[in-house]
Amino acid sequence: MSPRRGIPVMVLRGGTSKGAYFLADDLPADPGERDALLLSVMGSPDPRQIDGIGGGHPLTSKVAVIRRSGEASSDVDYLFLQVQVDAAVVSAEQPCGNILAGVGPFAIERGLVAAQDPVTPVRIRMVNTGALAIAHVPTPQGRVNYAGRTALAGVPGTAARQVIDFQETAGSVAAALLPTGNATDEVCGLPVTLIDNGMPVAIVEAARLDVSGHESPAELESQTVLRQRVEALRLEAGRRMGLGDVAATTVPKVCLVATPAAGGSLATRMFIPHRVHTAIGVLAAVTVATAAALPGSVAARICQPVTAAAVPPDVIRLEHPTGWFDTVVSPGGAAVVSTARLLLDGVVFAREEAQ
Repeated sequence: MSPRRGIPVMVLRGGTSKGAYFLADDLPADPGERDALLLSVMGSPDPRQIDGIGGGHPLTSKVAVIRRSGEASSDVDYLFLQVQVDAAVVSAEQPCGNILAGVGPFAIERGLVAAQDPVTPVRIRMVNTGALAIAHVPTPQGRVNYAGRTALAGVPGTAARQVIDFQETAGSVAAALLPTGNATDEVCGLPVTLIDNGMPVAIVEAARLDVSGHESPAELESQTVLRQRVEALRLEAGRRMGLGDVAATTVPKVCLVATPAAGGSLATRMFIPHRVHTAIGVLAAVTVATAAALPGSVAARICQPVTAAAVPPDVIRLEHPTGWFDTVVSPGGAAVVSTARLLLDGVVFAREEAQ
């Protein structure tokens, strides 16, 4: 790239994350060149990301790369890239369900999908896993609507309600729902559910790790022994799930579950894998909710009927550090309600040496 060439970008808040969204054609085709450019654009490696547009946290250092799909079953292909904050690493190991919430609006804004009135279904192939999701994007009068009255726990304010149906998950596309064939296995001396319904997750009861499961992310991250036990469990879980040596990867996640504290189905604390999520990722939520509906799993043994007001009986409500997340699990798949908001539409400039 020539010096001072701006790269078209949209920054959207998708679910409880924030990311930079690019058309694939605006980035280098070579993955190595692309990743070097994105590290520069986001400002990594630097814990502050002060020389880029990242926010200094894994939840705000995310990238979506989108192109028109070549498959009849999908409208767009969505590649998720996690740009590490303090290391020169860009990972394509997993999709992100929060950033997924911005893919439909981005595709419509960039003309990849024609808007309909009042709702536009956008069929999204998640390149990381091959899974298919359909985002139902509010588009009254043929324009994306970001305003609305839907609140999302962990996000200030409200935005337009967007329903996302997961037609296919990793459990039906790339891996077994239960990679070991068991609802519960003994891992590192603990009962653990190893499950993949969009995100590989190892689920363990918080009390088995000598915590309540209601601590804040900072409190959990400050406990060295706990973090060591969680990582040991994660490494063994990865091996048993057929993922090999996961020491340098971000999957599987480890989810600590406990009895609910605010009328939900169960409380969750998600290691992602070494920081604790301030909420819970969409695909991780779908996976944990699936486990909660699965007889014999660790989550099912803890799951309780929702007692919070005005919650439909088919909803599994997962409490997390900043609120809750609702999902509906059925034999045909899963659906979640999310929101997205356009924050910026413009161009971004990489450091000269990265162009």
